[in-house]
Amino acid sequence: MIEVNRHVLGNGLKVVHNRNAATQMAAFNLLYCVGSRNENPAHTGLAHLLEHLMFGGSENAPSFDMPLQEAGGENNAWTTCDLTNYYEVLPVANIETAFWLESDRMNGLRLDGKSLSVQRSVVAEEFKQRVLNVPYGDLTHLWRGLAYREHPYRWPVIGLSVEDIETMPAGAVRDFYKRYYAPDNAVLSVVGNIGSDEVFRLAEKWFGGIQSAGVGKAELPEEPVQDSGRVLRVSRNVPNNVLLRAYHICDRFSGDYQACDLLSDVLSNGRSSRFFRNIFAKGGLVSSIDASITGELDAGVLLIKAQLLPGVGFESVERAIDDELEKVASGDVTEEEIEKNANRFESNMLFSVINNDERAYNLAYYELLGDAGMINDEARKYRSVTKECLASVAGAVLRKENCSTVYYESSL
Repeated sequence: MIEVNRHVLGNGLKVVHNRNAATQMAAFNLLYCVGSRNENPAHTGLAHLLEHLMFGGSENAPSFDMPLQEAGGENNAWTTCDLTNYYEVLPVANIETAFWLESDRMNGLRLDGKSLSVQRSVVAEEFKQRVLNVPYGDLTHLWRGLAYREHPYRWPVIGLSVEDIETMPAGAVRDFYKRYYAPDNAVLSVVGNIGSDEVFRLAEKWFGGIQSAGVGKAELPEEPVQDSGRVLRVSRNVPNNVLLRAYHICDRFSGDYQACDLLSDVLSNGRSSRFFRNIFAKGGLVSSIDASITGELDAGVLLIKAQLLPGVGFESVERAIDDELEKVASGDVTEEEIEKNANRFESNMLFSVINNDERAYNLAYYELLGDAGMINDEARKYRSVTKECLASVAGAVLRKENCSTVYYESSL
């Protein structure tokens, strides 16, 4: 059981705290509810670009990293479709350094022409390395563009094209920053050997004077229900054929979310999973096969990805996959399979909160979902999934008309 202390500033910043007396290091996590889904289709990749720009210095801290390193700390950040997360780990005696640095770049980020030009080049180069110059680099672009027609999940976090990044207008960056990098769009989480009263005092001191932006709930286009299967065939200079399927699932707030996650685990998590035992281990079809869910805030997808062995046709692999999906959807799942994967989830979650930084992020994430205290109830939700519930969800999700399929064929 993780004890959670909560406080909300007058400007809307949510602050959560957990005391961990086992170490003299502390974790400071600042989670913004903004990602690629908040972008204008004309300026994709903006959320990720701004993450880079956040390390370019602010009004009272020209260098972000140097003061933190002098305080014995380290930091990093990442961006998803829904979120942008920043964190610092440093001695608890120097925790105020993180409050100062994060509040200063929330309130006064330096967005001059030089900084923007440098980071445009850095992110454009990252796009080339991750998308254009590696085998299968465009696969995420392909399946997202096929599975989504209206929702901004139809493009990946890195952006639709390198040109979007290279031509990103300075005005669009400033507007995005002012709109979303605000206290009422963030959750601050601190874990370490420090009391909640001190954390809340420091939060008021450093963040209390920052004005809210009135962000409100994002009004995004709703993705229409997919009522027929979609297919995309491409040929690329890659070593092996790849088959990818994307099935629409519920959003993160749905009561079926845990069942969808367990469904992907039953299919492919571990050596005793359906795909491993009945497709991979039997040999002759695939060199790898996996199932996962995207886990996004809005309605996401369950992905099945298989890399075929040389000379194997798509049809034979699809038949093997369909056999397993039909069994699961018909109720051919044991309580043992569900319990095993629920145990694995609980174990992974327990290990994930051992470190201060991961615990701080998890608390911030669950607070963003509605209440940081939900972290203590998540394992129970997974354990409450029955075989009947799993079969019902599988039957609703694993339908051909709900599926978008990419046939990624080797031209070699």
